[in-house]
Amino acid sequence: MNELKNIRGLLPDVRQYQIIDVRSPGEYHTGHIPGAINIPLFTDEERARVGTLYTQQNPAVALDEGFRIAGAKLADYLTELSKHVQPEKEAVVHCWRGGKRSEAMQWLFNFSGRNVSRLEGGYKAYRQSLIEYFANTPLQLKILGGSTGSGKTEILYSLSDLGHQIVDLEKIAHHKGSAFGTIGEISQLPNEQFENNLYEAFLKCDPSKPIWLENESRSIGRNHIPEALWWKMRGSVLYSIEVDRDIRLDRALQYYSKDTDVEVLKEAFIKIKKRLGGLDFQIAMKALDEHDLRTAADIALRYYDKTYTFQIESWNQDQLRYIDGCDDVLEAAQKLSQKY
Repeated sequence: MNELKNIRGLLPDVRQYQIIDVRSPGEYHTGHIPGAINIPLFTDEERARVGTLYTQQNPAVALDEGFRIAGAKLADYLTELSKHVQPEKEAVVHCWRGGKRSEAMQWLFNFSGRNVSRLEGGYKAYRQSLIEYFANTPLQLKILGGSTGSGKTEILYSLSDLGHQIVDLEKIAHHKGSAFGTIGEISQLPNEQFENNLYEAFLKCDPSKPIWLENESRSIGRNHIPEALWWKMRGSVLYSIEVDRDIRLDRALQYYSKDTDVEVLKEAFIKIKKRLGGLDFQIAMKALDEHDLRTAADIALRYYDKTYTFQIESWNQDQLRYIDGCDDVLEAAQKLSQKY
């Protein structure tokens, strides 16, 4: 059996299938279909060796080497299949372009008695579908803005509780979008995987209905919002919530100082040293040495307030809405839900 599955037939709910990615571990780590398991035909080193033979000698020599490597591991492939793939779930195998690697593994898995389909066009087809989605899908985006400490993430999830669609960019990026953004987060994934996870989040939404996002720079730490999505965000209405500064300062302290090592906070301040200015940087570092976190947070807040002011001044002013009275997160979400 040599059944092919088109990527459009798998989306949007790709997790109803068991995707088997047979590319090398390095390829898989760089980016894979969310939920896919990795049963690599070759290790990274073996793939490189076969590739070298292909380019430096000829395809026949490379194919012979590939058969030699894979032949010794047939039982291992089947063991991994039985270990990780649920019998009741439809399995789909793929490599980069849906070529020889996935053809070989599909044959083996089907020969062993499993009914396994192959993804037409492979992972490359999946990535192309991602690019086309963000470029061509009309999206009704609503951008939630506000200065640091405004409680935007809490408001976003309150909007979700009220029945609105949201996509949490910072959660997907594992970064809060500032020099302090890595605090309390796990390591960021490669950018390609960030895009894949972001794509999955959007596929769960109904594009005919509004989707709320937090206002972000295009770069969220080391991850980057896809260009087509970024320009859609920039062309959407920005709802800038207004929150009392003391409340924002208290929240900033809560976000970044609880259970955080002072040395970690110092490293964050070092990242913005030049933009803070020498005097403010010295005051902030001295405050941290003295465990005066409020003074340090106040300096950071002052810097990020200037950054946010510059950002909204560059926004299309016809697409800018200032929302007053947002000190309470739930009330802010209710106000946004009722009026917008």
